[in-house]
Amino acid sequence: MTVQTLTKPTASYTDQPTEWWRGAVIYQIYPRSFADSNGDGVGDLPGVLANLDHVASLGVDAVWLSPFYASPMKDFGYDVADYRAVDPIFGDLDDFDRILTRAHELGLKVITDLVFAHTSDRHAWFQESRRARTGPYADWYVWADAKSDGSPPSNWQSVFGGPAWTWDARRGQYYMHNFLPEQPQLNLHLPEVQDALLDVARFWLDRGVDGFRLDAINFSMHDPSLADNPPLPPGGKRSRPFDFQDKVHNQSQPGIVDFLKRIRALTDSYEGRFTVAEVGGDHAEREMQAFTHGDDRLNSAYGFLYLYAPALTAKLAREGAEIWHGRDHQGWPSWTFSNHDAPRAVSRWAAGRDRKAFAEMALVLLMCLRGTAIVYQGEELGLPQAEVPFDRLKDPEAIANWPQTLGRDGARTPLPWRADAPFAGFSTAEPWLPVDPAHVDLAVDRQEADSFSTLHAARRAAALRRRHPGLRAGDMTMLDMAGDLLGFTRGSGAERRLCVFNLGFKPETWSAPDGWAVVERVNAPEDPIDALPPLAGVILAPVG
Repeated sequence: MTVQTLTKPTASYTDQPTEWWRGAVIYQIYPRSFADSNGDGVGDLPGVLANLDHVASLGVDAVWLSPFYASPMKDFGYDVADYRAVDPIFGDLDDFDRILTRAHELGLKVITDLVFAHTSDRHAWFQESRRARTGPYADWYVWADAKSDGSPPSNWQSVFGGPAWTWDARRGQYYMHNFLPEQPQLNLHLPEVQDALLDVARFWLDRGVDGFRLDAINFSMHDPSLADNPPLPPGGKRSRPFDFQDKVHNQSQPGIVDFLKRIRALTDSYEGRFTVAEVGGDHAEREMQAFTHGDDRLNSAYGFLYLYAPALTAKLAREGAEIWHGRDHQGWPSWTFSNHDAPRAVSRWAAGRDRKAFAEMALVLLMCLRGTAIVYQGEELGLPQAEVPFDRLKDPEAIANWPQTLGRDGARTPLPWRADAPFAGFSTAEPWLPVDPAHVDLAVDRQEADSFSTLHAARRAAALRRRHPGLRAGDMTMLDMAGDLLGFTRGSGAERRLCVFNLGFKPETWSAPDGWAVVERVNAPEDPIDALPPLAGVILAPVG
């Protein structure tokens, strides 16, 4: 990233995307909360199939399906009991194949989750592993003896609270889990475990999936020495024991990169496949760079820079651009403002301002950033974070840490389809999480009928990126701007675009420089522009 004053472009534009995912827009579907087809209160794959036309109408390039695999649902699908089976609450493999066929007919790619750091404790591999200390699966998980006083082998803490070790009387040992005790840690140091997981990926590639999101992949290996983690320096929010440690021994291990190279080699053997890592934690920037460096690792990665940020500022956007400024051999970034793990961006960032105006500006900004854009279901409607009373919470982290953490349920409530239908058209029965009354007026059918709605604005935002190659895959140059203005250019030559947004709470004086004309505006006045209101943005192209 460079910072400069703006001059009229003269160079020719040559930066064209060579892979479909480079600068694509991906729509995340959380199946439990997307649409319920059979009236059991839980979203399912037939519900996804029935509403793929809605997704395609947004103008996105792909859908990412959160886990639908067989699971006891202790962590709502991220505890996989069978990687090759669809959980009955979602449907079956035929339902998945129908989604794949219909999505491809609509021009949509399909990306699925790979949860390779751990399985469910119900998985057949773990059931065999816990039987005895010998046998073909004995070392497929991370087992260790107790210390002489019976305490766990190390001081490692789990994300959801408490030690990252649980005693198992069958083996007379502790097993490791970075998350719930029902999510035992796989031992990816073993080549045979890696082979088995690659076979899982091959199973879905053979069915025709177009790529994978690798869940919590920086948690996929541990330090075999079981050394204690050191404490983090004082400061920051600490609502869990996990927050007190620098997790250098139970995650972030160097061997992960070699495993990712094996995944990339596999996906490259199928044409046009895409891999993106989810990377959170204290060392996310370093790990994202390592996981995507060069041509033999993953295609992309995303972290939590925006997902957990309490405010959207020019400084934050600059930080993201600096991390991913396009240096030699650097991977390609992906960005998301909201997802199933984080409170919705509108509620985190609007801060008393007009939520609709904020939602629409944020969608356009996301489409202008350098990287692949991931839109979470409901963002196209401008949904705020839902209110979920304590007695309706399902998220184990939210329940354990209430009320110190918001948890994930407020971002996972049902998508509202029809304002006048029971449960906003999501289901004919009481949903697994409640429909927030504030979401009903934002239902798809009402917004469809209103040409000034956020839904129509979302379509225009996606179309903006499609129309302007510089926004899809061009370089990014940050500009010196006053006050709360965020400004940058994308691309070069005739395809260079100037993007300016007012992220603040008051109007900012600004006018278009000579040689540029507005091609898109959001919440901005008509020409001539001499000031940008709060939550306004403009996209400009060179004249002539």
